[in-house]
Amino acid sequence: MDSDGARSPGSGQELEGRVTEQLPSALYRVRLDGGAIVTAHIADRLDRNFVRILVGDRVRLELSADVTRGRIVAKL
Repeated sequence: MDSDGARSPGSGQELEGRVTEQLPSALYRVRLDGGAIVTAHIADRLDRNFVRILVGDRVRLELSADVTRGRIVAKL
């Protein structure tokens, strides 16, 4: 966290999982290795480089403060 209490980019908890479903509006449903299911979107870095995420891909994601949402930061 920053000194003013705001979360800085990259400060979330990073976990790995497998994409189970592709949703509208560039959202994905990801099953974490621990069994939890998270809704995630693609990080800008991956989106700019035209990285395709398909169902079944292993990904690394960063959880937000709301643990049911996250951001995909890498395709493994």
